[in-house]
Amino acid sequence: MICVNALTQLKCHKKDVLEKLLIVLSPFATAYRRGVMGKLGHQESIIKASYPEFNPEYVKEDSFEYPIMINGKLRTKITFEIGKNPKDIEAETIANEVVQKWLEGKPPKKIVVVPGKIVNVVM
Repeated sequence: MICVNALTQLKCHKKDVLEKLLIVLSPFATAYRRGVMGKLGHQESIIKASYPEFNPEYVKEDSFEYPIMINGKLRTKITFEIGKNPKDIEAETIANEVVQKWLEGKPPKKIVVVPGKIVNVVM
């Protein structure tokens, strides 16, 4: 449903994309598949269609949204590049205006960066 909603939001009408999505969804939407494949111009059953090949480039992430915890409570989220240096993440976190509001001008006692997971600021 997330994929369908995203494609709807993008107003995607590309036959190649929709056919592959329908083939992947066909085991779950059996009643729906016949009508849609017919509308796409296919006479054969979708069961005979070949499954789309997996391409890792399509699922590769280039950023991650870190939850920023201050004294154990979620205060904001900041998106950083995957593989970014933890020291740079610390610096940008401290410079963030939401974090500054919660720090109230005081320096943090400790900042813990768990790459790809979380940033925890201890006051």
